[in-house]
Amino acid sequence: MLHRFICTAVLLAVLGFCAFAAQEPTVSARSAVLMAADTGEVLFAKNEHERLAMASTTKIMTALLTIEQATPDRLVTATPEAVRVEGTAMGLKAGDRVSFHDLAVGMLLPSGNDAANTAALSIAGSLHGFADLMNQKAKDLGMTNTHFVTPSGLDDEDHYSTAYDMALLASYAVRNPYFVQICSAQTASVHLANEAFSRTYRNHNRLLRSLPGAFGVKTGFTKKSGRCLVSAVRGSGVTLVCVTLCDPNDWQDHEKLVDYGFSLVHRASFSLPAASVRVYGAGVSRVAVHAAQELSVPTASGTEPYQLRVMLKPYCFAPVKQGQVLGTAAVYDRERCVASTALVAETAVPSVTKEIRKDGLFQRMIRRFRKEHDPA
Repeated sequence: MLHRFICTAVLLAVLGFCAFAAQEPTVSARSAVLMAADTGEVLFAKNEHERLAMASTTKIMTALLTIEQATPDRLVTATPEAVRVEGTAMGLKAGDRVSFHDLAVGMLLPSGNDAANTAALSIAGSLHGFADLMNQKAKDLGMTNTHFVTPSGLDDEDHYSTAYDMALLASYAVRNPYFVQICSAQTASVHLANEAFSRTYRNHNRLLRSLPGAFGVKTGFTKKSGRCLVSAVRGSGVTLVCVTLCDPNDWQDHEKLVDYGFSLVHRASFSLPAASVRVYGAGVSRVAVHAAQELSVPTASGTEPYQLRVMLKPYCFAPVKQGQVLGTAAVYDRERCVASTALVAETAVPSVTKEIRKDGLFQRMIRRFRKEHDPA
């Protein structure tokens, strides 16, 4: 069990960012959001809760579920139903044997609708069943204005999302290293089990080549949705996620929004109160603890204070190793954890030897005897 105490967070340091934010940009998108991925803080918004078609940015969810629910190297067979689909494709034919890893590549780089359908049918048995998985995941992530119908993002009246919801999805997805490994690749090769050659695909996301720090995430387009783009960019320890829906100038708008975000956000460090844990079986009664790593979050000026929660073990037994984990410290935005670190022992604490314990007990007995029998 851990003891917990809560402190009001105090922002101590601003690290590596400009002191003055740039002027808020004007964008061509019908809907847009710029979000700090670690905290979910919105740095820019335009019609962020308007329900719109999101085209192939849908495949962020499809690829994520494929990665989370399937064994990457497992081979599945493409069916006529899966490959008989309009729009972009990775070029699968009925009967092709393909791994789930390569299906994720086919979704996130060439935006293959055939890859999305093959993964969905292999995992859930039907497109409807896979849509149920997508909608449950959306609910878990707090995407309250989203409803999925197709795994590929092809238009459907009941298939929609919002810029804000897609930013929530992307912020979650980029915490998955496997997902990031795929979506950040400018090119990738796949090898179908029934073919003697490899295929190489080029990522449609032009920002990977033009915007420093960009590492994802997904493009999209249909006549109904217009141009859609979800990007993720790292800089100075901060990850920003940008979403634009129905945007004729998406590449330029993302570059402007990311520049604006990095001018606005700073990294806030948190001071931990002095703390220690009781030790039994040692020559000292307590051992001091400290944070294993700096505890900080990216934030914009003028935000409400975060809450710092420290949880420690009520006691431990010697010997204690230096660096031994004895608790955690976490920063919360309401009930959402946005940063955490282990609390570890500052020094090693050896256990008291059997001889010392015996000697200590003997000495205490002598002192008590003398006190009780010495003449007044």
